[in-house]
Amino acid sequence: MPAFTLNPKPVESCRYDLVALGEVMLRLDPGEGRVRTARHFNAWEGGGEYNVARGLRRCFGLRTAICTAFAENDIGRLLEDFILQGGVDTQFIRWHAFDGVGRLVRNGLNFTERGFGIRGALGIPDRGHTAASQLKPGDFDWELVFGRAGSRWFHTGGIFAALSETTAALALEAIHAAKRHGTIVSYDLNYRPSLWRSIGGLERAQEVNREIVRHVDVLIGNEEDFTACLGFEVKGFKEAASKIEVGPFQNMISSLVQEYRNLKVVATTLRAVKSASRNNWGAVGWGEGEFFQAPNREELEILDRVGGGDSFASGLIYGLLQGNDLQKAVEYGAAHGALAMTTPGDTSMASLAEVEALMKGASARILR
Repeated sequence: MPAFTLNPKPVESCRYDLVALGEVMLRLDPGEGRVRTARHFNAWEGGGEYNVARGLRRCFGLRTAICTAFAENDIGRLLEDFILQGGVDTQFIRWHAFDGVGRLVRNGLNFTERGFGIRGALGIPDRGHTAASQLKPGDFDWELVFGRAGSRWFHTGGIFAALSETTAALALEAIHAAKRHGTIVSYDLNYRPSLWRSIGGLERAQEVNREIVRHVDVLIGNEEDFTACLGFEVKGFKEAASKIEVGPFQNMISSLVQEYRNLKVVATTLRAVKSASRNNWGAVGWGEGEFFQAPNREELEILDRVGGGDSFASGLIYGLLQGNDLQKAVEYGAAHGALAMTTPGDTSMASLAEVEALMKGASARILR
């Protein structure tokens, strides 16, 4: 393949390999049951942008940090404790004074059912008035983050941009600062219609995302994201998805990069949902005018699909930081995403050895 042009900064020149900007919520999981009838919940942390940073730290061993905000109470400190357990640096977390009941500021909750068979997964976010949604330009010292400390990569996404007018502006501020310091910028479109519904809907989602995408290097998403956020139709998607055919996606990406010439890499997961418990799973990436595809995994058995796309993103970024081999990066992403969906919670429990073994065709035979 041709020489690649991402050119991440040298490892020794930066304190971090990746810094992420996004909200981290407390996920409350009824396990095999339903939210509506639950009597107990398992607690996890999760958030689209944060999940990428945590995956890179825990699975791939890279140095990561999160820029976010919490209300100063015991729920916020529980979230901080989860982040500390994940090994992600917490020095850029902002703490907002708690008013006692959450009228002014609070921490986000996400009630999530895994789904099974014919019953799909279900997410019920409860995130109004959260500390992260109130973040605004000027809240972070980007000269510290990208200059004095330094990061090789910056990641944010469409979930954070959808939280409020000010978070979208903050995402752009951070992206511009990262670019000034030679930091690679990735953005996951991560379209969530529920987040945009009350603030302008699809029209506003496209307005915000089209502006942000003009300034990023690596764009990640799925077929719904590219259509909803940027207006690029994937013709023949339903037929292609049922077989994980990449032709329609290649056509869409070819049109996309003609409009957004700043993009150096575009990557998308490919998922055909047979049931909540069985999906066909694959991925394709574009860079330097070429397409690269990970092996398709037919009838992949899934325990918890939430976070699979974020784990794809962290594997992709790891592969690119290791050597800018897009074929290998897409394979890292697809394997990591597949493994992440075999365990509960938003975040990956996989190891690098397991990811690389799966990339080489390892089976589910017992290890002892």
